[in-house]
Amino acid sequence: MAVSEGPLKGVKVLDLSRILAGPTCTQLLGDLGASVIKIENPATGGDDTRQWAPPYVEDADGNQSDLSAYFMSSNRNKKSVALDIATPEGQAEVRRLAAHADILIENFKPGGLAKYGLDYPSLSQDFPGLVYCSISGYGQTGPNASKPGYDLMAQGYGGIMSLTGDPDGMPMKVGVGIADVMCGMYASVGILAALRHRDLTGEGQQIDLALVDTQVAWLINEGVNYLTSGTVPQRRGNGHPNIVPYEVYQTVDGHVILAVGNDGQFRRFCDFIEKPELADDPRFAKNPSRIANRDALNAVLRPALQALDTKTVISGLEARKVPVGPVQSVDEVFASKQVAARQMQITMQAEPGSVELIGNPLNLSRTPVTYRSAPPVCGADTEAVLSAENPFEV
Repeated sequence: MAVSEGPLKGVKVLDLSRILAGPTCTQLLGDLGASVIKIENPATGGDDTRQWAPPYVEDADGNQSDLSAYFMSSNRNKKSVALDIATPEGQAEVRRLAAHADILIENFKPGGLAKYGLDYPSLSQDFPGLVYCSISGYGQTGPNASKPGYDLMAQGYGGIMSLTGDPDGMPMKVGVGIADVMCGMYASVGILAALRHRDLTGEGQQIDLALVDTQVAWLINEGVNYLTSGTVPQRRGNGHPNIVPYEVYQTVDGHVILAVGNDGQFRRFCDFIEKPELADDPRFAKNPSRIANRDALNAVLRPALQALDTKTVISGLEARKVPVGPVQSVDEVFASKQVAARQMQITMQAEPGSVELIGNPLNLSRTPVTYRSAPPVCGADTEAVLSAENPFEV
């Protein structure tokens, strides 16, 4: 039976980050039980994403709050403290909070916090056990270190846009801020590894993490394809560089995803579309041959699938153990029984009213994630946190 406390209960996180990468990381730590205090600049209205809207949450009287949907996507389980770190008073308060913290995460430009005495060399002198995570566009070193970094720029510089989109169209970004999100995921892993080291040795450290570095890292197979062959990968739309057929196909009434992972599945697929001879054709019998003859194979498959409706294709291939699936719209995703069963949509009570959020995908049998507090309005916890003797216990 699961116990009630999260695995990171007692871990204290001071969050000086904004936008998406840092907040994604700290929300994950918060879901796992850590206490997170988010510092927001009252002069600018707080985290930039509070203004990345509509939509906003409205209260019962129809008044607009500063809770944009974008902000809420990565800021639950946090206390919001409004502080201007450009002032001596703000700097002193951050240092006081850092004295209680296990982890500090920030995403200022490299060197940007030094003038406030809040950079790692300054804080580590007084707090040697502090785990200090710095997220930036290009990292703390290298010729581009001083350049600003946003998700779109990281996707472009890191190569993923050159691989995404129609072969004859423009380079295309991924539909969500995936460079930011993956950077937040890497940050979570790095922080927990550094925390493990700190717990064993008492020694803190700085984690230097770049949006572009993480973007390059998740080029994954396409990146290593290039490093191995020297051939620059090209956009293939929904096609896969190493597996055929593995893409989206049109049907009479929509689209299906076909993911034929081996030759046995291909043979069963050919039986389904009533073209068993394709599985014995030397151009298509083996996956390497199908890759070499991708266009010729698709010239046969596309009209065959376009003659069938989506439900028939999915039910027929599922019965034959051939991987297949729908292309769902977002409303269909959240209406699905699978999302409900996995509790991937949650309801929380925020200051303006009830809000709907995406759940955490981690399912830990003994220490499950918890949803303790909804995304806060800017500065909601300033007085309580700054007046407390133990600010992370508010």
